[in-house]
Amino acid sequence: MQAYLERALQNRLIDQQIRSVDIGKAGVAVGIVHRGKLTEPAKASVAEHDLVSEVYHVIDGSATLVTGPDLVDEQRRAANQQNVREFNGPGKNAASIQNGVVHELKPGDVIIIPAGTGHWFTKIDDHITYLIVRIDPDKEVPLKDEAASRAYLHSSPKQSAAPEPRL
Repeated sequence: MQAYLERALQNRLIDQQIRSVDIGKAGVAVGIVHRGKLTEPAKASVAEHDLVSEVYHVIDGSATLVTGPDLVDEQRRAANQQNVREFNGPGKNAASIQNGVVHELKPGDVIIIPAGTGHWFTKIDDHITYLIVRIDPDKEVPLKDEAASRAYLHSSPKQSAAPEPRL
């Protein structure tokens, strides 16, 4: 985990999928996410994943996260985006969430974001780092075993880095 976090910080990466394994009836992935200061939400930065649920465990930092099903001006994500292909499967981005629930996240907090639920960082005080667990009942996301994980850590960041994925 620490090696992935260091790689993210050194190369300005956000979402780092460490492993993705088949547990029989579902796939489960574990990663680490580091996001820098955010004073206002980025344009169309609401994310919703059709099939993959996520669990965040905040390690460091604090942020405001809004969740809810009522997306405003939603658009399908392109199937060829790295985050769709490798991290969280098909879904949408949106401009905002109507009637969302506001969560003030701090170290030690855990939040579960069920598939089909929009989620949106509207403020990050200085940074936020969190462990992410993705539950993939339809096995949309490719597997990533220990060997692939180690190979990724030793690859060139320019080869493995993608444009910053949204949530």
